[in-house]
Amino acid sequence: MGAGKAIWITGAGTGIGRASAVALAAAGHRLVLTGRRAAPLEETAALARAARPGADVACMPGDLSRRADAEAIVAAILARHARLDAVVGAAGVNVTKRMWSELTPADMDYLLDGNLRSQMYTVAAALPAMRAQKDGVFAIVSSIAGRVVGALSGPMYTTTKHGLTALSHAINVEECVNGIRACAIHPGEVDTPMLAQRPKKLSAEELATVLRAEDVAEVVRFVVETPAHVCLNEVWVTPTHNRGYVAQLGRGS
Repeated sequence: MGAGKAIWITGAGTGIGRASAVALAAAGHRLVLTGRRAAPLEETAALARAARPGADVACMPGDLSRRADAEAIVAAILARHARLDAVVGAAGVNVTKRMWSELTPADMDYLLDGNLRSQMYTVAAALPAMRAQKDGVFAIVSSIAGRVVGALSGPMYTTTKHGLTALSHAINVEECVNGIRACAIHPGEVDTPMLAQRPKKLSAEELATVLRAEDVAEVVRFVVETPAHVCLNEVWVTPTHNRGYVAQLGRGS
């Protein structure tokens, strides 16, 4: 693989972003990690270097809901690596009080910034470099809530994740002629810190059936390493024991 790809991972401090950093470092890629807090990024970097001693991992904290931060980080990536081969958009948030009757304007803005605005600015900042090199891939971590409307995730989270799905496809519509492709990755239930924000906590038995962040990270790695002439437009990845399906079976009995 040589020096590997230069990959920017957003939301790298926890969950799927952290697991993706470990998987991609182990595969020999060069990583730039971004999140709003420096300390979790350094923890992720240590795990990535442990997975592959000598791995090229840099931490560049920033608030990607500010376009200037996204653009400054891309400039720093290009100064470090002279190119940007892939972006793993794993930044995402939710709130506990998420139903229409509970949502506050502040929480609505928080979800828009954390789930949609940050990813849009990330894409906008990365595209010029990818166009110049006529190559690039986005692995955009959306959610099953980005394809299926239901009550569990809350209306604002669901809306922002649907926006990410549209964002990913829109990249392919316009940028395919520039050798750029995007994949919307739709995980089902994953055991990450976000799952702990559920209004109703999962039992230990239920947690044992859900995905691990490492499972989704392997999908991310596969998307990033797919040959340049191949575009994986969407990937759904869910637990085999899908609690949504199980609930449907129960209603039908």
